[in-house]
Amino acid sequence: MKHESVIQIDPEILGGTPCFRGTRVPVDSLIDYLEAGDTIDEFLDNFPSVSRQAAIAALEEAKALLTSPR
Repeated sequence: MKHESVIQIDPEILGGTPCFRGTRVPVDSLIDYLEAGDTIDEFLDNFPSVSRQAAIAALEEAKALLTSPR
């Protein structure tokens, strides 16, 4: 059984910007927060429509894409 990604790309939502599934929150917002030195908790406080599980899953998906053998 294939697991469904927490990242959704839909041309009708923010012009196809990758967002957390079921929200209009761009995944790159999480990356921006972390890059600025903020915590996941600070991100979640500002984007309550994103669950902790979804934020962690998005980071895991990104890691898997970046570390998979080519």
